[in-house]
Amino acid sequence: MMDPFESYKLYNALKLHFETDGYDAVKYNYKSNVTPQSFFKRKDKYFFAKLAKKYNGNLKDFYISQFVNTESYVGDMMDEEADKHYTNYKRIQESIHRVFSIDINKLGEQERKFDELFKSYHGQLPLVIKLWLQDEISLETVVILDSILGFIERESDKISDTIIWPDLKRRINKYKPFVNYTKDKCMKLLTNVFV
Repeated sequence: MMDPFESYKLYNALKLHFETDGYDAVKYNYKSNVTPQSFFKRKDKYFFAKLAKKYNGNLKDFYISQFVNTESYVGDMMDEEADKHYTNYKRIQESIHRVFSIDINKLGEQERKFDELFKSYHGQLPLVIKLWLQDEISLETVVILDSILGFIERESDKISDTIIWPDLKRRINKYKPFVNYTKDKCMKLLTNVFV
């Protein structure tokens, strides 16, 4: 079983990963500058012990499921909402290609050309991002589409919003290493709908 300090180290590394531009948890093997002394000074150390016990072996996935849903304080990871985030995360990860296929079909129902789904018009967010924010498609689908098409970087300069967009862009980019999919399978699903 993971001990509370290890739980805290993993939490801290993933928090840095998702909330800052300069740190990559995967690249640095989930290491950060935390010490046992800093851990024992925390008033919330009990939460890390409880989570380490509850999600033993799955703690990294649990933390990722929280950070992609913008839950960043460990105390907020102790409720039913946190459990829902984790359950939904696991469900999507286990059936990523099915979720992608469903989302691509939804995108295909839009009365637009394929390229238009990913373009920013008049400084607005691309339609694919709007559909994600409306819970019409999953974040995982957006991540896969960006990995294949690279539309986030290409359209980012055209988006006039400077308050919400930078955080959305970071969340998409930081989530990429944790979304496991088969590129060929996703390309086939894409071409089945958009040809």
